Amino acid sequence: MFILYFVTLPSKMAASLILVFIGIYFLILLSIAYITSRQSSALAYFLGNKASPWYIVALGMIGDSLSGVTYISVPGKVYYSGLTYLQIVAGYFVGYFIIAYVLLPLYYRINLTSIYEFLEKRFDKNVQKTGSLFFIISRLLGAAGRLYLAANIIQQFVLGPMGFSFEWTISIILLLMLLYTIKGGIKTLVWTDALQSLFLVLGVVLSIVAINQQLNWNIAESLSQIIHSKYFKIFEWDVMKSNFFLKDFLGGIFIAVAMTGLDQNMMQKNLSCKNITEAQKNIISFSFVMVLVNIFFQFLGVLIYLYFENKNIPLPLKPDGSLYSDKVFPLLALKYLNVYSALFFILGLTAATFSSADSVLTTLTTSFYIDILHLHQNSRVSEKHKQWIRTIIHIVFTILIWVVILMYDALNNQAIVDTILMLAGYTYGPLLAMYGFGIFSKRKVSSKWLIFSCIASPVILYFFHQQSSQLSYKIGNELIIWNMLLSLCLILLGSYLFNENKKKITS
Repeated sequence: MFILYFVTLPSKMAASLILVFIGIYFLILLSIAYITSRQSSALAYFLGNKASPWYIVALGMIGDSLSGVTYISVPGKVYYSGLTYLQIVAGYFVGYFIIAYVLLPLYYRINLTSIYEFLEKRFDKNVQKTGSLFFIISRLLGAAGRLYLAANIIQQFVLGPMGFSFEWTISIILLLMLLYTIKGGIKTLVWTDALQSLFLVLGVVLSIVAINQQLNWNIAESLSQIIHSKYFKIFEWDVMKSNFFLKDFLGGIFIAVAMTGLDQNMMQKNLSCKNITEAQKNIISFSFVMVLVNIFFQFLGVLIYLYFENKNIPLPLKPDGSLYSDKVFPLLALKYLNVYSALFFILGLTAATFSSADSVLTTLTTSFYIDILHLHQNSRVSEKHKQWIRTIIHIVFTILIWVVILMYDALNNQAIVDTILMLAGYTYGPLLAMYGFGIFSKRKVSSKWLIFSCIASPVILYFFHQQSSQLSYKIGNELIIWNMLLSLCLILLGSYLFNENKKKITS
């Protein structure tokens, strides 16, 4: 559907081949949605009837975590930062074990549908709503950023030349998402995201193969070229830089715990597993695969720049002369490699586009429905009416993502991966503080003070972050740690100043 005209394709037959492949891809997605959404219930929508195979969930989480950001932006960042993104990935790996053996047992013991129900049991409904709002804001901005990046490439290289505006490109993508997510919910997404993860990983592996073939390198030569290139730098030891090893590693741990373990989008699929043992199998297996896949993405980034250098091809530049890193991989795949590379790049990008936002629509709906409206506890509303309300919420969040994407298009001026990680630092830091205090302390604190603390902390840090450019110390991915610590200090201060009583955690 996305490719009807493409200037770099060698023949009409090639364009038709790509069109057939993408048509088959969407037919498979819609078929899965039809099969899994038949006789769909609230339990199927929210938790997949508690019957999701752990290995399918693990596979689907790859697409959720990687998305268009990893697919486009991470390889592009190699030009400036080498392989130092792997410092963050190492932190992710440790964070996933914390999720598996600290958070998942808690969630299963309390038997949650929305993970923010824990905040209601530990504190009250106002704190639950606050935690949910932090998630909704963060995921709305993050999902829109990921979708914006992938859609921008489709717009520039495919639909734009056909005369479609960016608004129409986004509308088409979001409408297709609605077709296969609006009824089946998690029961459908567990399977569609697994398929999309396969296409995403296949896209990067085949891109590596295509580059090596063009440069006449075998695997051993390719690895040698990567290792001896100027981009082969994994660790940054300058403490003053934003990507200093400890900043990235510790930041990666807390980002993983927050953006996966405290994120309804990622945890809702884990809660759809049959039991805690299978959910833990899912997370642990996912953690090893995630490290391996990210290494492939980083190596791909090095090979992309080596290709440009070997072929003396100019890199895409912004009007100010700086590198447009998010356009390097698309330019190579769609203009300089063969038609089959273009095919698998588009399929991988399409998978990344959909997997990055489709499940978010369901989990945003879940969080708003349960944590904000508390409709799951309202016995006065019929199940049919509840289903109608879920559908309306689903559509409204689709429209909101469309609006936020257009805002990104107007305002964004840096690599999207940096933007998303920065937003995570501001929004997930307070969530970490809420859960840290709630899990490891039995102290009682006023919900008003707790909410104030979690709002004040990111505001204070935002102003400090703006001034940090004048200091020798540069804030990097450890922003989430500072945000968590400041929020936690304020919460603890309130627990001592305003209430010395202790509150027992509801289990």
